[in-house]
Amino acid sequence: MTVRGWNDLVDGLAYGGDYNPEQWPREVWDDDVRLMREAGVNLVSLAIFSWATIEPLEGQFDWAWLDEVIEKLDAGGVRIALATATASPPPWLTATHPEILPVTREGVVLHQGGRQAYRISSPVYREYATAMTRRMAERYGSHPALALWHVDNEIGCHIPDDFSPDATEAFRGWLQRRYGTLEALNEAWGTAFWSQRYGSFEHVLPPLPAPTFPNPTQQLDWRRYTSDVHKEYYLALRAVLREVTPEVPITTNFMIGTGNRHADYADWAPETDVVANDHYTRSHDPERHVELAFAADLTRGVAAGDPWLLMEHSTSAVNWQPRNRAKDPGEMVRNSLSHVARGADGVMFFQWRQSRAGAEKFHSGMVPHAGTDSAVWRNTVELGEHLQRLAPVRGSRVASSVAVVFDYTNLWAVELDSHPTNDLSYPDLVLDWHRAFFHEGVQVDVVPPQADLSGYDLVVAPNLYLADDERVANLTGVVERGGVFATTWFSGIVDAHDHIHLGGHPGAFADLLGIRTEEFCPLQQGERVGVLLDGVDAEGVRWTERTELRGASAHATYTDGVLVGLPAVTDHAVGDGHAWYVGTDLPGEGKRALVRTWLAQAGIEPVLADPQPGVEAVRRSGEGGSFLFVFNHTRGEVRVPATGTELLTGARVSGALTLPGGGSAVVHEDA
Repeated sequence: MTVRGWNDLVDGLAYGGDYNPEQWPREVWDDDVRLMREAGVNLVSLAIFSWATIEPLEGQFDWAWLDEVIEKLDAGGVRIALATATASPPPWLTATHPEILPVTREGVVLHQGGRQAYRISSPVYREYATAMTRRMAERYGSHPALALWHVDNEIGCHIPDDFSPDATEAFRGWLQRRYGTLEALNEAWGTAFWSQRYGSFEHVLPPLPAPTFPNPTQQLDWRRYTSDVHKEYYLALRAVLREVTPEVPITTNFMIGTGNRHADYADWAPETDVVANDHYTRSHDPERHVELAFAADLTRGVAAGDPWLLMEHSTSAVNWQPRNRAKDPGEMVRNSLSHVARGADGVMFFQWRQSRAGAEKFHSGMVPHAGTDSAVWRNTVELGEHLQRLAPVRGSRVASSVAVVFDYTNLWAVELDSHPTNDLSYPDLVLDWHRAFFHEGVQVDVVPPQADLSGYDLVVAPNLYLADDERVANLTGVVERGGVFATTWFSGIVDAHDHIHLGGHPGAFADLLGIRTEEFCPLQQGERVGVLLDGVDAEGVRWTERTELRGASAHATYTDGVLVGLPAVTDHAVGDGHAWYVGTDLPGEGKRALVRTWLAQAGIEPVLADPQPGVEAVRRSGEGGSFLFVFNHTRGEVRVPATGTELLTGARVSGALTLPGGGSAVVHEDA
């Protein structure tokens, strides 16, 4: 039986949020459905944290309330993304089987009382979770309101690492499957160093606290194992759902952005019927809309360009950041539509009704504490109206000529300890280059290094420290077919086992780039060096290298310090292609200057002919035509070139679109 499309039962774009009716008395439920209809809600996530309500004691089930809620939603025309109800074990389960509780690196057992109090590798928990999943599937799998299965919730969010005896055993099994023999493991881990050679798999441990730096490859393999074991849990629950309801699409909500480090979502994505993501803006960041754009572009890249689902974000403040700011006027709508612009075919929130009690009672909802006489509720209704008008956008795609590479395995490797500099945040390093393209008004895809790169004229792979043969060959192909490729400092350094590519840096890329670095010269905190870039004085921070030219030409040189006169940025012409290397960290304007050079070399234009500061523009295209999304992140009025019909208002646009401060617009462009 063929799996139907995830949104086949939903008209237009999906709109809604997590619905937790068990938190509220029955008399509220009818009001909820009425308000959902008023707001244009057509999809809700249901029963995510309902296990203890469905099964308050082992073997004692109360389905009546959930049956009633589902019937009310169905009657109101609201479709359901039904969860497996396994996101948190009920108290009776942890009391009966304390051996399912997770354990920290320091040996501390994490108990019931929060959420996600289970160890991902526990066979006991796996048995209970798959049984609960089967009960949900058998009871509701044929219900006409069921649009989509939602497996668990943010798998690994709070327990990315478990160091229990179950985890130790599972890690050893994973290593045996990966390496086959102890000899292969010892070679991969370089255990001749520091007398670490293993004589039995039973002697291998997770990377527990050690007298000094734990083995780097052990740490890297632990990260790989952790991603795999969480995916295996998802696949176990998915297998039950697929068996019972083969036609119903299945997903789980990822956490793609700059904060997550525990899962390789590019590896997980093919196992979902739609990529779903949760994203929350960073309160402290004055350019939080840029990080949002990066996360959305990365989600689209993980989805291989297919439309995806925004399963969670917030109407206003969250509750878990150090200082939880409310969103500015117009910001919630801009945030939501920016996700749509970058490929989302659905917009959902945590949660529908803001909680009265519990740890997330100060997390905003679609229906806030203040009720319907509030700006948040009016924004909820306004967004619903917008999304209904944007129904023609559904199924269209974003087409980019630029790719920025983001690699989860490299994230784990580049952030290992005992490196030349130990304060690197790989997601933020990639975000900084994405930011440069954002401010130049250029649409980009953020893709894994193994993605099909044949459609890109410019590919930038920042800080690709871990460079195995597959990654190097794929990126080299960009240059060989006449494209522009750029990478940056601390790239091409090690292979898949975190072993150094010998012969000088940047190792795996040295021949392609036409350079050789003999020694790294990282800078101290606050230290800066002068750089002459395109004839203009600039500066480098964080990192420098002693680089010599071996076929490349210097595009920028150091103007002070011990490396004065040596190349800081190089360009190597290879046939009709170009391979660039950036040997220092150039702050904002330096990156933008290089991006402009690369864009000109690759013949790529911005989305709008004359990009303006604070104006975001993205284009989606499909059978229904071309849709230009424009967002004004400034407080002043702006005018941008556009011709067509503005879908949010229905107004005709002829030549120029005027957008007020904080405003959003979507123009269905004339053919």
